[in-house]
Amino acid sequence: MKIDHVELEVMATRRSQYPTDQKKEFLLVGRSNVGKSSFINTLLGRKNFAHTSSRPGKTQTLNFYLINHDFYLIDVPGYGYAEVSKKIQAKFGLMMEEYLEKREELKRVFMLIDFRHKPSEDDLQMYNFLKYYKIPVTIVATKADKVGSSKREKCKKLILDTLDLVVGDEMVVFSSVTKEGSDIILQQLEDLTVDTI
Repeated sequence: MKIDHVELEVMATRRSQYPTDQKKEFLLVGRSNVGKSSFINTLLGRKNFAHTSSRPGKTQTLNFYLINHDFYLIDVPGYGYAEVSKKIQAKFGLMMEEYLEKREELKRVFMLIDFRHKPSEDDLQMYNFLKYYKIPVTIVATKADKVGSSKREKCKKLILDTLDLVVGDEMVVFSSVTKEGSDIILQQLEDLTVDTI
């Protein structure tokens, strides 16, 4: 898949603001500072479309990016950032729940986890939360360029053992620096956006 067109179509905080054109949707979730903006920019082939921030917790809405006039990538607030107040964290939680609860357009979640570290308690909670709603998940192990080849299998095993992926879910090792894994993600998006009769 080649991405030729992208625009930020909708910034939503509640269901009444979501797009109504019934295009397929793909959600991006992950801890603050896991590299979501870099992931988006790499997939889109743009340098600064999604702004990478030195201040985690900046995204506070569901951002619907319309891709190739065909489907949406949705960026949501990062989780697990201590300086975001409990009140705002609770608001994010409700916003996510409202979206996941009844959104038939949602086809898959790309959940970003730092390849270098064991998934946190927040990561585990998020994965279980997505499984509660029976949503297919691709784990995207980011910052892979920072992991030496001798440590890769160990890092993979740690993530897979901690999250205990259900059948149908998978993990893709990714780097926004070397572009590793981006072709796999783009192929997945292409496969999932093709209408099957």
